[in-house]
Amino acid sequence: MGVIVFLFSYLGNWLDAKYPNPDTIYVKILTLVGVAIAFYNINRQLKDINKS
Repeated sequence: MGVIVFLFSYLGNWLDAKYPNPDTIYVKILTLVGVAIAFYNINRQLKDINKS
């Protein structure tokens, strides 16, 4: 989970450095996307564990 969030926030920081923004919008959006993907992945894994 932490790796996914870290990678998405790192990508957001890179995009903010490449395309400057006063609000650092890329890091905010991509961090939230990373958190959503991480929670989806955890939810999917827990469903598989509960089935067995």
